[in-house]
Amino acid sequence: MRINMDAVKYYIWKFSTKRNLIITGIVVVVVSLVLIVTGLFMSGKLTKKSILLSSFSALSKAAQLLAIEPDVKKELEVVNTLVQKFTAQDNVERRFLILLQNNMELRPGGGFLGQYAIIKIKNGAVTSSFFEDANLLDQRITANVPAPYPFKRLLSVKNWKFRDSNFSPNFPTNVEKAKYFYRLAGGNNAFDGVIAVNSDVLLAVLKLTGPITVPGYPEEYNSENAVLKLEEKVEKAYIMNPEIDTQARKEVLRKMTPVIIEKLFSIGNMTKIAEMAHNELKNKNIMINFADPELQKLVETVYWDGKVADTWGGDFLMLVDANMGAMKSDYYIKRSFEYEVDFTQAKPTVTLNINYKHTAPYGDWRTSDYHTYLRIYAAKGSNFLERKMIGYPSIGEEFGKTYFGVKVDVIIGRETNGMIKYELPENIKPEDYRLLIQKQSGVGEVPVKIHLKTKDGDIVQDTTLIKDLQFNLKKN
Repeated sequence: MRINMDAVKYYIWKFSTKRNLIITGIVVVVVSLVLIVTGLFMSGKLTKKSILLSSFSALSKAAQLLAIEPDVKKELEVVNTLVQKFTAQDNVERRFLILLQNNMELRPGGGFLGQYAIIKIKNGAVTSSFFEDANLLDQRITANVPAPYPFKRLLSVKNWKFRDSNFSPNFPTNVEKAKYFYRLAGGNNAFDGVIAVNSDVLLAVLKLTGPITVPGYPEEYNSENAVLKLEEKVEKAYIMNPEIDTQARKEVLRKMTPVIIEKLFSIGNMTKIAEMAHNELKNKNIMINFADPELQKLVETVYWDGKVADTWGGDFLMLVDANMGAMKSDYYIKRSFEYEVDFTQAKPTVTLNINYKHTAPYGDWRTSDYHTYLRIYAAKGSNFLERKMIGYPSIGEEFGKTYFGVKVDVIIGRETNGMIKYELPENIKPEDYRLLIQKQSGVGEVPVKIHLKTKDGDIVQDTTLIKDLQFNLKKN
């Protein structure tokens, strides 16, 4: 293929920064393959524009010759490979399962799985799409699969089904579980890929497009109120009147589709669209899994796979909430935590202080007191010592980690300050200390304070957990 270098120079000028080169490529994969199929973009109007965006693959190839950072170059290589794969004129039809998750009701793998979509793509075009409420799929499951203990104990749910399949913080685990339940419902679960999308993506899109109105509906939707207003439209009325048809109550989402598409592509700044999509991948509001092992390896190399870091050899922390109140209270929950490691003790000892603040002014159909099953993932071999203001932990191991599972309750308008103390394994030492804090999908931004106590003094760092965070302590 011959590359028009004049065109390449123009695009390099237009998207002048190195970061924008990778972001422009991400438009093709994320906007074309992900944002179309989030349940917002179901009309197919974007198909031709998606194909046109494949012209950016030439830019991606040319950019390989530039001196760019290794991580950016790797992302660029991944994007270019995915572009070629999914715009190829090979007459192969590929099926994707899209998990649409509402993170106003947080679950370990993102938000509550209320809806899903199935998209078929052939020769770079969307050939068909199907959108359904998860409850309708669950009604077709007759097998009795025992639910995880927290569902039984805290929600009195005996049988595990599709809507609760994302109970793991590890996205590949949730993918297999979702496909399992889809098969139990009588469907063909041989998907080429599975993509999870949290409702925060809608707010990110509307932040770019500005406010919109939907034909036939009087409300204005913007980046601040869209999820709340949609909740009222499709949830409140249904709760008050269970006779409303489950599919019809989601009609506003379908009518919203062409409005967002037109506004999204009329803003004239593809770089901003791609920047938004890139950010949503980094903070795990979008997670991708492919059946093709080679493609899966690619997304793993750039950490778009939502995987728990099971091979990490240093200190580790991941806080994973599961809303057990069956309400949308996570919208009002503000979290922060302090992670203190004391190396002056006989064994390195962690004191983890966790703060939950419930900002709702009162309870209603949407929110109540907050009840969560919190799993604290720590370095494998960690030993529980004591706790305050949280339930007594259930202790287990998975993904090469030790976890402590506890119940936490937060009253409306108040806050809960919980504490858990545990010993780290002896192989974690201050001389070569490394800490990885992984972020739960859908949890939003969380203020974090890291406090290390060593014989040489204290080290304190304040930061915000937006994406996975690494902290290294190197002694001179």
